[in-house]
Amino acid sequence: MKISIIGSGYVGLVTGVGFAELGHDVVFIDVDEQKVEMINSCKPPIFEKGLKELMEKNRGKFYATNDYASLKNTDITFICVGTPSRKDGSIDLKYVESASKEIGKVLRGKEEFHTVVVKSTVIPGTTEEVVKPIIGKESGKEAFRDFGLAMNPEFLREGNAVEDFFNPDRIVIGVKDERTKKILEKLYEPFNCPKLITDIKTAEMIKYASNAFLATKISFANEIGNICKKLGIDVYKVFEGVGLDHRINPSFFRAGIGFGGSCFPKDVKALIKKAEELGEDPKLLKAVIEVNERQPLKMIELLKKHIPNLEGKKIGLLGLAFKPDTDDVRESRAIPIVKALLEEGAEIIAYDPKAIENFRKFFPQIEYANSAEDVIAKSDAVLIVTEWRDFEELDYSGKIVIDGRRVEKAMREAKIYEGVCW
Repeated sequence: MKISIIGSGYVGLVTGVGFAELGHDVVFIDVDEQKVEMINSCKPPIFEKGLKELMEKNRGKFYATNDYASLKNTDITFICVGTPSRKDGSIDLKYVESASKEIGKVLRGKEEFHTVVVKSTVIPGTTEEVVKPIIGKESGKEAFRDFGLAMNPEFLREGNAVEDFFNPDRIVIGVKDERTKKILEKLYEPFNCPKLITDIKTAEMIKYASNAFLATKISFANEIGNICKKLGIDVYKVFEGVGLDHRINPSFFRAGIGFGGSCFPKDVKALIKKAEELGEDPKLLKAVIEVNERQPLKMIELLKKHIPNLEGKKIGLLGLAFKPDTDDVRESRAIPIVKALLEEGAEIIAYDPKAIENFRKFFPQIEYANSAEDVIAKSDAVLIVTEWRDFEELDYSGKIVIDGRRVEKAMREAKIYEGVCW
């Protein structure tokens, strides 16, 4: 098939290059000129494990442009633009609305049936109540008759997105008309995994329910971890035992300093806001966010046990990305930690293998080291914020270490060691 991808961030780029690998012709449409140039040079504008190699392997099977007219020559368009949070927690649909408008304009001049698939994470009802009328108005065509419309949520994990594209746990397709259903079934035919066909609104909700549940598991693990810390119990042994129950999957019981990234915080907040608009009070989801916002500050509490006055002290941060194997710092737990340290008057020296430049945009005033070893050598205490594999090989002897991610070597070697939940 000929596929157009609107938006070339983590989801759009991996999805498009993945389809190119499967033999499809792909065009990326993005308003960011720098991204367009990088993609056409087979240089990923983001760091994602295995993506650069996949792009180079499929050179010539895809190209990028800022011209929406290019989607006229494709059979199917995926909307993969961002849906950031507003201050009240609701999602901002401006990029989805803009993409829908441009798609509609192009479809006005196209006679052939064209399928539009929303892959962006959107609140239930958005595809049919926002995307559909905009495309319909701009194109003069009727959805489900003149053009196809579907919802196909993504379940890619940053840092493992390429692997997840080719080996998904499941594929969910929210669809209304039979023609679009057959097109997407054919597109996803090579994938050997459960494929669930639902109505459009249900597909939208599956994405939110999945992320909200995983976020809940993390906050639950942290609540239990906080209790275990005060009882002198190893919370990881607790969840090793809990995870052996066949009804309880052991994944995501990683107690520590909480979750970040572009999905969990944003999606849980958006679901809370939508629930409130519907007259519901989602107490559990609110608690998930409350625990997560409080959790990274536990590192500061533990640090002050050993250095009560942080003013003028040099505190090292190992890890700035929200998780390892990515350069994404959106909602990184390092952000509230740095803010708290600056308020205490501490000096900060930080290192991350991939995320320094992205983090520098938020905190240009702090010092950035050239290596993790520099952080350890120059600091009065070290905070482990992201569990990069490189940090397992460092020499922590003689140091005060506050560990938010359970690095075993630090636990064994540090002069003074405090785990957040163990």
